[in-house]
Amino acid sequence: MKNKYPRFLVGFRKWFLQELHTPTGPHGKGEQKYAWWQVMCLTGVDYFSTLGYQPGIAFLAAGALSPIATLILILVTLFAAYPVYSRVAEQSFDGQGSISMLEKLFPRWKGKSLVLILLGFAATDFIITMTLSAADATAHIIENPLMPAWTHHKILLTLFLLTALGGIFLKGFQEAMGVAVFLVTAYLSLNSVVIGVCLTEVFKHPELVANWQNLLYSQHQNPLLMLGAAMLLFPRLALGLSGFETGVAVMPQIEGNVEQRIKNTRKLLLSAAIIMSVFLMGSSFITTFLISPEQFQTGGEANGRALAYLAHKYLGEGFGTAYDLSTILILCFAGASAMAGLLNLVPRYLPRYGMAPEWAKASRPLVLVFIAISFVVTLLFKADVDAQGGAYATGVLVLMTSAAVAVTVSVWEKWLRWPFLIMAFVFVYTTIVNIIERPEGLKIASFFIILTVIISLISRAVRSTELRTTEVILDEAAHNMLKSDHDKIIRIVAHRPDDGSLKEYAQKDKQARELHHLKPDEQLLFIEIQATDASDFDCPLVVRGVNVGSYNILRTSSPAIPNAIAALLIYIGEQTGKLPHAYFGWTEGNPIAYLFRYLFFGEGDVAPITREVLRQQIIDPAKRPYIHVS
Repeated sequence: MKNKYPRFLVGFRKWFLQELHTPTGPHGKGEQKYAWWQVMCLTGVDYFSTLGYQPGIAFLAAGALSPIATLILILVTLFAAYPVYSRVAEQSFDGQGSISMLEKLFPRWKGKSLVLILLGFAATDFIITMTLSAADATAHIIENPLMPAWTHHKILLTLFLLTALGGIFLKGFQEAMGVAVFLVTAYLSLNSVVIGVCLTEVFKHPELVANWQNLLYSQHQNPLLMLGAAMLLFPRLALGLSGFETGVAVMPQIEGNVEQRIKNTRKLLLSAAIIMSVFLMGSSFITTFLISPEQFQTGGEANGRALAYLAHKYLGEGFGTAYDLSTILILCFAGASAMAGLLNLVPRYLPRYGMAPEWAKASRPLVLVFIAISFVVTLLFKADVDAQGGAYATGVLVLMTSAAVAVTVSVWEKWLRWPFLIMAFVFVYTTIVNIIERPEGLKIASFFIILTVIISLISRAVRSTELRTTEVILDEAAHNMLKSDHDKIIRIVAHRPDDGSLKEYAQKDKQARELHHLKPDEQLLFIEIQATDASDFDCPLVVRGVNVGSYNILRTSSPAIPNAIAALLIYIGEQTGKLPHAYFGWTEGNPIAYLFRYLFFGEGDVAPITREVLRQQIIDPAKRPYIHVS
């Protein structure tokens, strides 16, 4: 039959929906394995790139207390975040992270509702990573003295960088380990030079340290007050905790068996945490000592680019430009890492829940959706790095809090619950303080959550009448029941069992024959479907054949009873070559109530929904199984 669509549209659709399945990586290219240190560089383009803006945000948040608050951040990183995610790596080695752990701990609709909320926060984390990284890359471009004035359009330039990022993924982005290793190596090397030179400058001028100490004591009378104030200010520095969720998300790309992968992931997490801790501590000292406070403010030369400002000031314009270039590249690639995280995360959950269209399993349509959302976020925040810090921190902290809670619950029967409970409390406290001080993070996260829930529920309702059965499997007894009396019409009677007695089936048989005017010699086959977890969307249909006296019964279980009946009727028709007849009784009650009961509990007015599933699955009415209601 001639295709009704033009050839170029057919080709475009094939390309646009390429590899329509749950991916192991962007566009499914996740089969190759790498050494743990190479994968660390992949996560590092996100984690380490925060050096581009973290020192400036830290000073704006904590002022002269920035080094002390950064030290607390480092302690939380090494003694709370790392232990939590080390445990996550052990229990979720397939790369689904802490969200998967919570899904297993809280089954049915409770677990899925929790997953939807966490996906909203994950979207906040990853989308803001893209927009914030692009905005900071823009700041480095604009502030470079070699860039012409016509490039000084912050919002347009940020949108261009996001468009370029989307273009890479539409073409077919693969996580290029070589590029990641090169960028991270170059970036950290240049940062080492900047921090080393600037620390030397501080040592040459000990009065800088003395002035800083005097300022601290003038604001806070003793070290205990300084420590207390720094602990209160620490949540504002939570950006420096990013990267752990990405670290466990890329576990499938680490070489080795499961045990080796877990061990190497722990090496990855610990190495990244130590490296980042060293750079954060050094950067907080030099930016506090060598940059005047007004330069950190909006419009200041160090705003959003503190280390780049020092690179230009102490190492010259040539080195500063090289530093800017490396920062721009790693920030742009950090957006790619975030996009890869979204493309790995969303298809694993929403399509499986029936809460996204099937095309959500393909990467390219999702790329357009995420880039469009990042455009809106960029316009709302006017491509301002500082303004987006709260939203970014909220997404990061909620995911880390959920990981800490999941780990604590998973070890509740062991003595380990006490240290993990303390860690969970630290993250809960940090998250609450961050939300109170920077509510814009919760606002944008709430937007993503509401958007996710609304789209998910609409999609679930629209897709509810799909077949929703991945496979039909009959045991030998069930097969034999279909083979017997093969010349007769196969008549199926839907039955909800009560006590399962012989008397019950005799009454049902008599009732069905009277209501539907069936002859006494017509063979009836009962079908009984037990409702399982209605929050599941699709599953295989495993059918058992059972005899109660002379009555033949097909028994199975499914999250959606009408869909399961439709799938079994289609299967029977295909196996026997005859269209089966299914017999139902009318239900009593409000049809609207039955509709909601079907959507949320998988039951309801079975007969009309079964027919609708068949209608959507088989276009030709003459080829559909027959539905009788009386």
